Amino acid sequence: MSVTQLLIQTASAFLAILGFSLILDLPKNLLLAGGLTGALNWFVYCLVTGAGRGNVPAALLASLAAAFTSHVLARRKKAPVTAFLLPGILPTVPGGSIYRTVYYLSRGENVLAGHYLAEALQIAGAMALGIVIVDSLARQLPWGTVIRHPSLRK
Repeated sequence: MSVTQLLIQTASAFLAILGFSLILDLPKNLLLAGGLTGALNWFVYCLVTGAGRGNVPAALLASLAAAFTSHVLARRKKAPVTAFLLPGILPTVPGGSIYRTVYYLSRGENVLAGHYLAEALQIAGAMALGIVIVDSLARQLPWGTVIRHPSLRK
């Protein structure tokens, strides 16, 4: 993948996550940070897959980057981590693999369905592992307590 393609895909991911954040009703002052977290996730994912690594290591490293960025932004913006983590991990959710699983199941091609199901579970597991690792480490750091953003209180 060329640098131009990588930048176009990252910018597209930013715009897509920005739109998704609007649907999630993220507060206006947090929209840009949510979009940047998602764009960073996709950028790391593309770099790792472009380097010849598989989808699972790419999902792990991208989730680590998104989770770390989410924790930093949560402290800086005084907002919950999930306000940035949800839009941040969205680009690597294995929706395509889940779609292919159901598609091949409906056609009776169980071997291909099993392959894509295993792939989806591995990607989802790698994403969860990346989030848990960063969350566990972030709890050990003396960053202080998170103060909830006033517009997120209900």
